[in-house]
Amino acid sequence: MSGKLNEKVAVILGGTGGIGVVTATRFAEAGARVVVVGRRDTEEARRIAAALPGDGHSAALATITDSATLAALADDVRARYGRADILVNASGFTQPVRHADLDALTDELIDEIMKVNWRGQFAAIRAFRALLDASGDGLVVNVSSIAGTTGNGSNVAYCAAKAGLDVMAVSLGRALAPRIRVLNVSPGVVDTPFVPGRGADFNEKAAATTPLGRIGAPDDVAAAIVACATTLTFSTGATIVVDGGRRLN
Repeated sequence: MSGKLNEKVAVILGGTGGIGVVTATRFAEAGARVVVVGRRDTEEARRIAAALPGDGHSAALATITDSATLAALADDVRARYGRADILVNASGFTQPVRHADLDALTDELIDEIMKVNWRGQFAAIRAFRALLDASGDGLVVNVSSIAGTTGNGSNVAYCAAKAGLDVMAVSLGRALAPRIRVLNVSPGVVDTPFVPGRGADFNEKAAATTPLGRIGAPDDVAAAIVACATTLTFSTGATIVVDGGRRLN
């Protein structure tokens, strides 16, 4: 895959997270110049960018729930590179709440989950639309979840937000074509600390009930994200499931 994305610029929101770091590495290996976007720690984002293979990578900060910072990020990318070809929305947030415990899923938590897992992704696409359109071969890849179709996830609001993200891909895949493609990659359980409180015991049980016999690794998701740019070039408005068959149970 080396050189497949030469001269392309890939912006990765959530670039300091478990999936984001591996995705950044895979894009860099394919020849892209990568903007690693973190939320709080500039030094961490710089460290990750500096460790990527190849040249031309950079680090930045933005808050996905603050549209002004996303617009500023797009302006910075335009000033530095003059282009953006790929936008990866790998940011997310959740908190475990039993689905039957309606009182524990407060209005405040619902609003936060929707802001971080749906509104923020839309706002990022909105901020980068002009750059992606100017590319003529723009691509958005959102990290969704099988919770959006199974209704079985960390909480009811998270499932709803991911279902909304899947529908967004359909809507924007239609609306932004032909110059921008929009795809979702939808994992099942992934071996990262994304969901608070889930440890080895949960992962072992999840692996035992997954048809392919293991939970996902960050690289499984990253490989699918990069494939959207390098292989699945005639696809848009679709959600690609990468879950080892877990949704089949």
